[in-house]
Amino acid sequence: MPELPEVEALREFLTERLDGLRIVRVLPVAVSVLKTYDPPLTALEGEVVEAVTRHGKFLGLTTAGGLHLVTHLARAGWLQWKDRLPDGPPKPGKGPLALRVALEDGSGFDLTEAGTQKRLAVYVVRDPADVPGIARLGPDPLAADFDAAALRALLHGERRQIKGALRDQRLIAGIGNAYSDEILHAARMSPFKLAASLTCEEVGGLYAALRETLLGAVGRSRGLAAGRLKAEKKTGLRVHGRTGEPCPVCGDTIREVSFSDSSLQYCPTCQTGGKPLADRRMSRLLK
Repeated sequence: MPELPEVEALREFLTERLDGLRIVRVLPVAVSVLKTYDPPLTALEGEVVEAVTRHGKFLGLTTAGGLHLVTHLARAGWLQWKDRLPDGPPKPGKGPLALRVALEDGSGFDLTEAGTQKRLAVYVVRDPADVPGIARLGPDPLAADFDAAALRALLHGERRQIKGALRDQRLIAGIGNAYSDEILHAARMSPFKLAASLTCEEVGGLYAALRETLLGAVGRSRGLAAGRLKAEKKTGLRVHGRTGEPCPVCGDTIREVSFSDSSLQYCPTCQTGGKPLADRRMSRLLK
């Protein structure tokens, strides 16, 4: 799933290519992708792109006429840029193409989604806050006013594991499964630690790890073509998705805890005092 660093890199990539261009056509291919009907997609045709924005994991285009084309790429969605779009309209079918945006100079981009679970979402709104997911977002962790004190205030009273707190978009916008693993590894903190139990020193360490991890990922992605961002994300991850590999810090074996629809990865030596965390799914299999 694209998270804050990848969506921020897409924002910068599109800003360089879209600013001042007129939208010629917006062509939906998958019926399920469009989540709004007023204004209609056709209202974007003829509009000039004025800005590209990011709201957590949401990516948006703002037009001079005050309309916003907003998308959430979900777990398996992506944006594919094309310097020259194919001639003729796309053909509806069972392929990954969900929506195409054509620009006046012949360029444009496709929104695609792999797999059978179709969760990619597109909205046309007059205000980004009209998108329910954006209206519920917590503060952006890269905002200038997001400091250690702000993080401490957010975690105060949170009687749940820190892994879940970091992933909650209503608490902090933009962090998902992968970067929460990376942040906690950098902070040398167990993903099962209760958020409300963190000391001021631990919150300070978590904040430093959060900023370093996200800014580092944004920096590595900056200037890359949209098609290379997925590979860059995977290359830059130190623990997430690396079960069984050696920890790059201490050399211990990276472990995994599995859930119904996701998993987390961590280093026992760096994060849990050498003690493996309970994996309930594996425990059930071994009974």
